[in-house]
Amino acid sequence: MNAHHHQEANPTRALTWQGRRDVRVETVPDPLIEEPDDIIVRITSTGICGSDLHLYEVLGPFLDPGDILGHEAMGIVEETGPDVQAVTVGDRVVIPFNVSCGTCFMCSQGLHSQCETTQVHAYGSGASLFGYTKLYGQVPGGQAELLRVPFGNQLPIKVPDGPPDDRYVYLSDVLPTAWQAVEYADVPPGGSLTVLGLGPIGDMATRIAQHRGAGLVIGVDLVDERLQRAAAHGVTCLDLRLHEKDLVDAVRELTGGRGTDAVIDAVGMEAHGNPVTKAAQWATGLLPDSLARPFMEKAGLDRLGALYAAIDLVRRGGTVTLSGVYGGAVDPMPLLRMFDKQLQFRMGQANVLHWVPKLLPLLTDQDVLGVDTFATHHLPLEQAPEAYAAFQAKEDGMIKTLLHP
Repeated sequence: MNAHHHQEANPTRALTWQGRRDVRVETVPDPLIEEPDDIIVRITSTGICGSDLHLYEVLGPFLDPGDILGHEAMGIVEETGPDVQAVTVGDRVVIPFNVSCGTCFMCSQGLHSQCETTQVHAYGSGASLFGYTKLYGQVPGGQAELLRVPFGNQLPIKVPDGPPDDRYVYLSDVLPTAWQAVEYADVPPGGSLTVLGLGPIGDMATRIAQHRGAGLVIGVDLVDERLQRAAAHGVTCLDLRLHEKDLVDAVRELTGGRGTDAVIDAVGMEAHGNPVTKAAQWATGLLPDSLARPFMEKAGLDRLGALYAAIDLVRRGGTVTLSGVYGGAVDPMPLLRMFDKQLQFRMGQANVLHWVPKLLPLLTDQDVLGVDTFATHHLPLEQAPEAYAAFQAKEDGMIKTLLHP
């Protein structure tokens, strides 16, 4: 009786997907311990990620109404299954966005985003992700008051009490994604890097690259607030609105005619590109699911403008890293050009737990990467729908939002 009463007194609230451009905060059933090593976390902060906009906009065929979104969460352990020893009730934890077991072959290789225990075989996808469609396991996400987290002995990242959530919450996604992008870019000491897209991942990648010894870091975007913010951190910024036709020349001019040693594409399929493909991508949002799904997978609707720019900008023998999400693209890659320039490509979802030991020291004593002031907006969870709309429209100087249940 007591438990039932508790349910009435504190209904659990969560941000749910209801349809294209339609997300709502609703009352949902409490998540329960289902496996002996599950934990339940009471969420204190949860980010909105640029990839959440893909769900908002185009990935509808892979969602069901009521799916709980969000994959950048932290909070306090509220309950643990009988087999959990690594954390206890009251611990402060960050939850990686990959659902990784920590013990399989792939996890032991440091490839947590390819976890063999949670791979989604029905779609041939890698490890499951929190709050990210049937392609990635349809696991209820973290934009909620409570979150069930599997692999309680391996997955949660314990963080110290004290600093505000802002110090640690980005361990869930932004920090490891940006760190992996920079690691994969393999910029030589004192070398040069172009970052396409100065949203949260691109912005953080510029900071990490500078911290790790890059000489010249060029950032490209077309949103005033993003350009100003990166410039304030020592990035050489190029406004795409001024360099739409001569971006390659502008980068070469800054690099002795060669191009940068590496390019990080932190734009992904949100790129401003070909209006025809853009229209096709929009149209899929309006097709019945049975038609839209193969169309999304096969028609190569992604706008590859940023990727083609990266291939042009990088110097010969350089490296291109993709951290933006490219969903279902079968676009022709310019293989001849890639071969002729002797390029290396590295890509993939971030292996969150693999990078945490490198990142935690940068957060403990002082805030080396400026995470404390990284969020532009802090809002209650109930205002999530407005936040999604503003973020989609890039309004209100919104670069990074943290929601607080």
